[in-house]
Amino acid sequence: MNRHLTMRTANPALQSDTFKKSMTGSVGSSESMTINGVVNKTGLALLLLVISASVTWSDPTLSGLAILGFVVGLVAAIVTIFKPTIASITVPVYAISQGLVLGAISRIFEMQYPGIAVQAIFLTFGTLGSLLLAYMSGLIKATENFKLGVFAATGAIGVLYLINFVMSFFGTGIGVIHSSSPMGILFSLGVVVIAALNLVLDFDFIEEGAEIGAPKYMEWYATFGLLVTLIWLYIEILRLLSKLNSRR
Repeated sequence: MNRHLTMRTANPALQSDTFKKSMTGSVGSSESMTINGVVNKTGLALLLLVISASVTWSDPTLSGLAILGFVVGLVAAIVTIFKPTIASITVPVYAISQGLVLGAISRIFEMQYPGIAVQAIFLTFGTLGSLLLAYMSGLIKATENFKLGVFAATGAIGVLYLINFVMSFFGTGIGVIHSSSPMGILFSLGVVVIAALNLVLDFDFIEEGAEIGAPKYMEWYATFGLLVTLIWLYIEILRLLSKLNSRR
């Protein structure tokens, strides 16, 4: 069976048939997706995210923008998933809106634990760089068993978070998610590891898209997938660091 037919990723933005669907009607296109194109667009999207994050980070009175950013980001994400051909428009919007959210969230954590935001940023990009290097060198390979394991673990975490969200309406929740106990810290560490491993699946997915010659617009869509994973990873690292700091 061909590699692109067996490909699986836990990232909801990068599903196994995404590139195959994008090939429909793309025959004769003069430009195809490249890895360098994804890298350049990801860099631009991250720049937009950082600039917008600095707005809500530097001025706490503008934290209300985070709510607007959340709503706009959610809409942009849904539109991107169902209409990837306009990802060049929706992904920058998503990056800017999510930056507003992350700036406000980072500010809240920073007020409680000074220096935590910088630590989380360095750990996030350090993880990205380390896993990219490991993937390119062949130290980590996205085998089918690896993909299945990460997919299952990510799904389990998603279900657990959903249950906790529903329970919150009844004034309760799953203690281990929020607890700074050894079990709570171990849980957060596990979630960080799973979020990080999703980057490997994203790398593999992007490499496959470049190999099969997906349309150029898929570079923006692949960028969107990476942003989703990186944002999740950053937030989970913040949560882990906050638990560790609360025990000091």
